[in-house]
Amino acid sequence: MKRILIHLDTDPQPSSFDAISAIDGGVDQLISYGNVTPVDVVSLVQGAIFTRSPNSLQNTAIFIGGSDIEAGQALLDRIRETFFGPMRVSVMMDASGCNTTASAAVVCAGRHLDLSNSSTAVFGGTGPVGRRVARILKECGCRVKVVSRSIERARTVCAAIDNASQLLEPAAMSSSDDLPEVLEGVDAVIAAGAAGVKFCTLEELQKSAGVKVAIDLNAVPPLGIEGIESGDKAREEGEIVCYGALGVGGLKMKLHHHVIAQLFEANDQIFDAESTFAAAGDMR
Repeated sequence: MKRILIHLDTDPQPSSFDAISAIDGGVDQLISYGNVTPVDVVSLVQGAIFTRSPNSLQNTAIFIGGSDIEAGQALLDRIRETFFGPMRVSVMMDASGCNTTASAAVVCAGRHLDLSNSSTAVFGGTGPVGRRVARILKECGCRVKVVSRSIERARTVCAAIDNASQLLEPAAMSSSDDLPEVLEGVDAVIAAGAAGVKFCTLEELQKSAGVKVAIDLNAVPPLGIEGIESGDKAREEGEIVCYGALGVGGLKMKLHHHVIAQLFEANDQIFDAESTFAAAGDMR
């Protein structure tokens, strides 16, 4: 029986990147839909779960893509509500590469630090990728500073991730003057802001005695951490190990293909931030 992946994209045109990645992940047949909303996703899901017997549903899976991460999350929520009993298929939500990117960044940091005994500042921590980085780090036992220009937004995100966790700390950085305080006690920095947002320079990070790892997930100039190149992959600059977006990207794509393959091992898997990170397994 052929392995069929239903590709649901919230953008008008389904992503060619996502389609190629799915095929490279070993899918036999790809069916792509664009402009998908929570309203019309129900009929698409029903078409997926009622065309094969429950014993064969592991051969059908759903991938949620698109450039709008929040819209992708809304699709995932509606899809889960549509499943019932054994009538379900495995789903991977990776709109804009959010979960694979966040997971790959944490894996890279964990290659140089004991995350359970470390502290990380996540710049752009209230954005969709930054929130996922913070969630995964917290699950690893890492202390996390969720950094935003607004302390109120940072507090809201910390509460949304886990309002009882003492591992999450909101932090505000409205200018470079706030950087020394933000970096106090920090072992790693992960910049996960929007394209074109510069947070600091590598030289400024080097002035902090504690920072050992710096990861910038933005590939579009100006980069989030000036002085890190997008192709950096464990480049040592003084005491700091540096990763750029492309340096993290190779691992991100390897993880992406790995999860696509895992979708077809059972019909009841949901790959979100934490489960995508768990799938990294021996990549750590």
